[in-house]
Amino acid sequence: MVTLSKIYTRTGDAGSTRLSDNSEVRKTDRRVEAYGHVDEANSAVGLAVALGGLPERVVEMLALVRNELFDVGADISNPLDPDPKWPPLRIEQASIDRLEAYCDELQEELPVLRSFILPGGTPGGAQLHVARTIARRAERAAWACAEEHGMDTDGGVNSLAITYLNRLSDLLFIMSRATNGTEHEVLWVPGTDREKPTQ
Repeated sequence: MVTLSKIYTRTGDAGSTRLSDNSEVRKTDRRVEAYGHVDEANSAVGLAVALGGLPERVVEMLALVRNELFDVGADISNPLDPDPKWPPLRIEQASIDRLEAYCDELQEELPVLRSFILPGGTPGGAQLHVARTIARRAERAAWACAEEHGMDTDGGVNSLAITYLNRLSDLLFIMSRATNGTEHEVLWVPGTDREKPTQ
């Protein structure tokens, strides 16, 4: 259980922070950057819910996702240890399977896309697009962290945490379509107003 009796501590004023294993790193460490982007993605999802207008089923799904994003951040914040003193909080395959099931469930009701969609629509739907792009950024940052610290190895990053972020961005895209409805989707037209090639 987490206890937050005092919010400011002054311990990070020198540009360092502590990871979940209590090791001290600079705030510019790639691991800190990665879980910071995860936190931002979670805040963006929270704003989408707060704006309202999301289908009830999407809100139900996001309630679990918002909790799991804290799990993802905790996972990335905790370097892998082959012999931990206690079982750490890690993303497991079951969480990824659930995201894929959510994708399949929502996708069943949507028509096939013939091009990319321009972000927009309702306030909630547009915000889901914002959350999607932040989740993609969090995934890229997690990959950079894994390249620096290793993956699925001592001191490294749990690959399933990165996979979770990838599936989440897919889910948020599908959720934006389910929220906005597909009738008025604005599709990307490559080249827009350029003359069409003659050959």
